[in-house]
Amino acid sequence: MIIRDTRKHLPVHRSFILPLLLLATCVQASVDNFRVLDHRGVSHELYYYSDASAVVLMIHGNGCPIVRNLLPDFESVRADFESQGVKFFLLNSNLQDSYESIREETDEWDIKAPILIDDTQLIGESLKLTRTAEVLILDPKSWEVVYRGPVNDRVDFERQLDAPRSSYLRDALNAFLAGASIAEHTVDTKGCLINFPAREEDHKDISYSETIAPILRENCVTCHQEGGIGSWAMSQYVMIQGFAPMIREVLRTGRMPPWHADPHVGEWANERSLSVEQRRTLVHWIEAGAPRGEGPDPLLEPPSAVVSEHRLGEPDLVLELAPYDVPATGVVDYQYPYVANPLERDVWIKAMVVEPGAVEVVHHALVGTSADVSSDNNERIFDNYLGAYAPGSQDNLLPEGTGVFVPKGGYFSAQVHYTPYGRAVTDQTRLLLYFHDEPPRTFLRHGVVLNPLIRIPAGAKAHEETAYYEFERDALLYAVLPHSHYRGKSSTFWLENPQGERELILSVPNYDFNWQRAYEFVEPRRLAAGTRLVHSTVYDNSAQNPGNPDPTRVVPWGQQSQDEMLYGDFLFTWVEETSDNPIHDNRRSQAAQRMGFLDGDMDGVIRPEELPPRIKTRMARLFARGDVDGDGGLNLDEFAGALLAAEQQQQVGR
Repeated sequence: MIIRDTRKHLPVHRSFILPLLLLATCVQASVDNFRVLDHRGVSHELYYYSDASAVVLMIHGNGCPIVRNLLPDFESVRADFESQGVKFFLLNSNLQDSYESIREETDEWDIKAPILIDDTQLIGESLKLTRTAEVLILDPKSWEVVYRGPVNDRVDFERQLDAPRSSYLRDALNAFLAGASIAEHTVDTKGCLINFPAREEDHKDISYSETIAPILRENCVTCHQEGGIGSWAMSQYVMIQGFAPMIREVLRTGRMPPWHADPHVGEWANERSLSVEQRRTLVHWIEAGAPRGEGPDPLLEPPSAVVSEHRLGEPDLVLELAPYDVPATGVVDYQYPYVANPLERDVWIKAMVVEPGAVEVVHHALVGTSADVSSDNNERIFDNYLGAYAPGSQDNLLPEGTGVFVPKGGYFSAQVHYTPYGRAVTDQTRLLLYFHDEPPRTFLRHGVVLNPLIRIPAGAKAHEETAYYEFERDALLYAVLPHSHYRGKSSTFWLENPQGERELILSVPNYDFNWQRAYEFVEPRRLAAGTRLVHSTVYDNSAQNPGNPDPTRVVPWGQQSQDEMLYGDFLFTWVEETSDNPIHDNRRSQAAQRMGFLDGDMDGVIRPEELPPRIKTRMARLFARGDVDGDGGLNLDEFAGALLAAEQQQQVGR
């Protein structure tokens, strides 16, 4: 974060030197945007709070006696001003404080306000912090710092008063909210010193050749190369130099790299994040002027074969979907292209690559096989699901020992979502398929936790919806993928064992609709029969959400992006299943999926009073037929049995 001086330049004359020095102590300077997690794992972007009447940051540090002593005073101010639209945060830039230790501090000292964790120290550096307990008031209209100093004068080093003589923070807020002049803009703060070991004078010595370019080559060139999905190619130093301010901004706001999992929850085989040290080093180098320095330019070397004809080797089968003309603007209905299976033998798929012809317009593509095709091809792709494409994720390499069985004949079907980007183009997506030489150990299965009954209230900033899927047998869970649309704000996956104990296995605090990524476990999770996979998404349907098409609308489930989804994709295998002994029950799996959103209170029983009127009417016969134990509801066994009986009755009727 750079604090930019917004004052008009004055003529430099000796008589102005002292006034200028005094003016420099006034805090009329703007703060650059940033995004960090708080101690609860919630993502916060500073500029998101532009609708607040003021933003207050108090500098926090574990174990600092002055901070601890002033917390009740800070909390008193927060309680009085939060109802007036003021947002209050603590900010921790301490090297020695971890997420875990900060959580312990909040519990011990009953801290109410979110503690923003500046793990790179970049925010604290650019704010020129030196001590904890300092407070900053920010004007959300200009992001200028309008007050900088302590909460009050009650606490000094090893000394304290019974009551403050000067209530600096309270007085400054009262004046600012009233549109009056703040009497004291800056006041010296007593607090614990913060160590910022990275010295500005050393930043210019960071080597582009030995440090910066290798970081970019390893982590960024995958997308940012000719033919890649990045909007520009990291092909040489001059490109990095030109885009350096933009790189700094996307690193600070979390837009890049496109990896959105909370780093403190889970370990991922396909992780694409930058380390704290890498982010700090890149920003320090950019803030030092992005010096070229000595040495060769590693970015001039040809990139690894990331965007190549065949990333996984020579495919066994290449299929081309029908070309589609995407207009320059407008909304394009989902397309369902299909192509006949040309194979005259059964095969086991071990990998699939989806290659869009026009990467700019293909938001996602889902691919599966089916025995036939019909007007309702949306469901056909899930008859025998193969995988998906989304920006940043196009190689579907199945877990070792697993595969998807594809019998000869039938069709390969796809669901393709196009998003126009300002220029009319023609897309022709290709499917590259790779086969096992011998049958694998077992079938890879696909499931979805969903809730088509969701309703997102108009204007809601944080509306949560939840559903679950209960595994009937012991299983291995390989990957999870959260999906929502423009209003998706954050997502989580939990495991709930049969004893009701919960474990958070994935948190995506800053969900980004532009990057639909599966999160692959380093080791598959072993699930006992009866375990639930619980998926929740928080939606932002407010005007503060810059991607919200209409904050006045109550948003239902729908395929198009202006509607919403609660959709948690997952890949698993049954422990007892083998390739020569299939045991998967598709009907029961569908019943478990429906149970997961119809069971509103998640007690394992669907009851009529839980259901919307239209669903309650449609399910009346199921309740009458399936309630074997007569308790007025349907457990999973009863629900699955009732669905099967209804399907059999329909077939007899035909």
